[in-house]
Amino acid sequence: MRCVLAQCSLNSICICLLMFLLTTQNAVLGDIDYGDALTKSLLFYEAQRSGKLPSTQRVQWRGDSGLKDGSDAGVDLVGGYYDAGDNVKFGFPMAFTITMLSWSTLEFTKQLEAKDELSNALDAIKWGTDYLIKAHTTPNVLYGEVGDGDSDHECWQRPEDMTTPRTTFKIDEQHPGSDLAGETAAALAAASIAFKDKNPKYASDLLTHAKQLFEFARNHPGIYSNSISAAGKFYASSGYEDELLWAASWLHRATDDKTYLDNLGQAGNTGGARTVFAWDDKFIGAQVLVAKLVLEGKVDSAGAWGQYKSQAEQFICSCIQKGNNNVKKTPGGLLWFLPWNNLQYTSTAVFVATAYSEYLNAKHASIQCPGGIVKPSDLIALAQSQVDYILGSNPEGMSFMVGFGTKYPTQVHHRGASIVSIKENSAPVSCKAGFDLWFNKTSPNPNVLDGAIVGGPDENDGYSDSRSNFQMAEPATVSTAPLVGVLARLALVNW
Repeated sequence: MRCVLAQCSLNSICICLLMFLLTTQNAVLGDIDYGDALTKSLLFYEAQRSGKLPSTQRVQWRGDSGLKDGSDAGVDLVGGYYDAGDNVKFGFPMAFTITMLSWSTLEFTKQLEAKDELSNALDAIKWGTDYLIKAHTTPNVLYGEVGDGDSDHECWQRPEDMTTPRTTFKIDEQHPGSDLAGETAAALAAASIAFKDKNPKYASDLLTHAKQLFEFARNHPGIYSNSISAAGKFYASSGYEDELLWAASWLHRATDDKTYLDNLGQAGNTGGARTVFAWDDKFIGAQVLVAKLVLEGKVDSAGAWGQYKSQAEQFICSCIQKGNNNVKKTPGGLLWFLPWNNLQYTSTAVFVATAYSEYLNAKHASIQCPGGIVKPSDLIALAQSQVDYILGSNPEGMSFMVGFGTKYPTQVHHRGASIVSIKENSAPVSCKAGFDLWFNKTSPNPNVLDGAIVGGPDENDGYSDSRSNFQMAEPATVSTAPLVGVLARLALVNW
């Protein structure tokens, strides 16, 4: 900023003042451009698209894929997202991704709009919800997987070249999956709020499907990975109580129907103190949404409602290191939860802190943690410290968001990114040939997977940039979605 107010002449004071105000809301704090990271985070979802790509597709190294998905069952299951570095469409993490993209968009709509990213965020949501609607063929039938993880992992192919089976798997009344149906209900309900103003007809359709799926989940209890065993090898579910609360929370927010509030108030298990918020454990998400209701005075602060709020705040206190059982941190300061794709848990924790700071701010409230009072500004500082680490302020000096900054992972464990674009070389890459031609190479991926968040460093801040190290080097759609909202908030620092 070269225009300093003290140096302004009377004739230029208005221009200088305007420049000063714009600078205070710049996307850059220090050397980190949060606005650029936000843009890249949404580009990542275009790289993960399955199906017929639209004319507006910005990630040009990708092509159409999975155009016959669902044909084995006589249904149209074209579209949706590949979950990570493979070519399988897993409905459970995909639905959670859409819920978190929607939550990010709902809480930070104005910030996304100010950064000209709202339409891209809605596009990312709609690419997922269009598919989830297709997958919900009748009230009590939901397709939960396309492709087979075992056979897919035996091959290293671009999605455009897939020769692996595209088998479909579903849940129904005889083969229930309350967790899958509940998470999908949450995703569609949350998305309905995001589209309510801009596309009310679509929002209404989403809500209809969400309500049906919630009833399916409640009336036909069961764990989806017991019904779709192929998914259980990769995304096994530990239970469905959390998804039922999560779905009820979102349906209440979307409809203001007391029935869903009663579902929450009468729940026998509000989750207790949780240690992670992730695709298999949504208790914290439900607790935070109910805590918002308590703060707004829409429910009592006593009884079950008080428990939800207290449990949400226990998690937040542990993240900010003022709890009774604090989350571990690496020597470099990263919140450390679990060794496999740790950054997915960091990103959800950071989102919770950021969203909760907004809820507290609106009511001029704070949290009384065992280790002291936590103000909204403390939560934003926590979020910024974690995002800064992810974007390069760490002992490795490496951004764990691909394509961001000058040093980032170049050997991301991702089939499409690691093989030359089909638009550059259309010769098919066969199942096994991909390993010799591309996977086993030690050179950088030919395509930069902008916005992908890799699994991240180990508990001592070390990172191995190797394509074969899927524990650290594989990205996932669930990891980036929570950061969309956080980056939008940080990109406008004085909002």
